[in-house]
Amino acid sequence: MHETAIVQGLMRILTRQAAAHRIERVSRVTVKVGRLRAVEPQQLKSCFEMFAEGTLADGAELVVDEVGVRGRCKDCGSEFDVPRFRFECPTCGGTRVEVTRGQELYIENFEGSGASPPPAGSA
Repeated sequence: MHETAIVQGLMRILTRQAAAHRIERVSRVTVKVGRLRAVEPQQLKSCFEMFAEGTLADGAELVVDEVGVRGRCKDCGSEFDVPRFRFECPTCGGTRVEVTRGQELYIENFEGSGASPPPAGSA
């Protein structure tokens, strides 16, 4: 299951970014996942829940934003959605298609809270 490897990488990035922004607790993570990545959203969420346990993301919501596949015909330049992974231009019938969307896999954003600032007057 490659979802496990994806979540391991996601957790490394999330931990680094949270530290850089002084976030101690992550409450929500949104990831963009292209359909060509062959990622099962529910499995990704289950893996995230397992790997987040005991970390700054424990209990965080994982939102998976699936991105459909789009292509551009190298013959006529037409751009189109790619239904059911059929890489054929609907305008000219060409099969030389460049994928322009659908391979994404990244953290779009995350929400969390940082450490409380020390009370005024404390040193």
